[in-house]
Amino acid sequence: MQGKEFEEKNHARWVEYEETLVELEKRGQRGQDVSRIPAMFREVCTDLALARHRMYGTPMNERLNGLVIRGHKQIHRRAGGTWDRLFRLVAIDFPVAVRAEWRLLVVCTIAFVLPLVGVAMAGFYWPDFSWVEAVLGANMMENLDMMYGSSDDQISNLRYAYGSNFMMFCHYIWNNIGIDFRIYAGGILACLGTLFFLIYNGVFFGAVIAYIHVACSTEAFYTFVAGHSSFELIAMVIAGMAGMRIGLGLLNPGRKTLRRSLMDAGKKSLPLIFGAAIMTFVAAAIEGFWSAQAMPPMVKYSVGIALWIVCFLYLGLAGKRIPVRSGSTERGAVEA
Repeated sequence: MQGKEFEEKNHARWVEYEETLVELEKRGQRGQDVSRIPAMFREVCTDLALARHRMYGTPMNERLNGLVIRGHKQIHRRAGGTWDRLFRLVAIDFPVAVRAEWRLLVVCTIAFVLPLVGVAMAGFYWPDFSWVEAVLGANMMENLDMMYGSSDDQISNLRYAYGSNFMMFCHYIWNNIGIDFRIYAGGILACLGTLFFLIYNGVFFGAVIAYIHVACSTEAFYTFVAGHSSFELIAMVIAGMAGMRIGLGLLNPGRKTLRRSLMDAGKKSLPLIFGAAIMTFVAAAIEGFWSAQAMPPMVKYSVGIALWIVCFLYLGLAGKRIPVRSGSTERGAVEA
């Protein structure tokens, strides 16, 4: 049987199966007759195996493979509402996705940390304000002087600048999540945009540290950033991982079409960018309601160290004891 004859013979059944999936995806199982779904799913799996064995072509194989994956998700999906999915994202999907993309974690960490450390060290050895001003600008240097010029006036200056802790929290939400999403969106430029924003932010933060050590109070600076730095900086790197995943989907589609490759890369990146956004939200809450409070320095340092440890343990261990299949594993199992 030729491919065209095979498609004509089974077209009506495939259309019926696809329409049923569309209804399930839109409305769920309530009010739907789902009794035939398992049998229809097995038939489409058989059709996919035959199409591959007889080499009926990539378009047919991709269409059937997509129907199989969608059916598999409907059959094996877990019941639960928005809060259940959010809990699963935080407790399982996000840390598992970070560990699964450990190579991208290494690349993005290097792209961010090396410029930061290099520029900061350059500031320690060459404390010349001309190059620091070229990076930060006069307005930013003036803001740093106001915020960290003296530990005695830091809290009053912050409250004067933002009006209240809540307004400070809102400002940090707007600013930091905007940075993360710019890093993420830069991935569509074949990874170059993501790498640029990571390196740029590394250079910028390195210049800030260099200026603080020369012109401001290091105690005022480090006591302020100690609490929220873990969530904020790690989230920035993870946003870079999500952007790199998008870029790699563009650069290396393999046997997939470019559209399919980008869609799959986007799905893989979603747990990463959603998790990074949640971490950035937590960082902004700490920054607005804890970092700006008058506390003994050792208390703030201790809390900051504890939160760094918590972040590392969470990303390294969360979800390990629960068998979870990632999107790529699920697809491989279905395709097998």
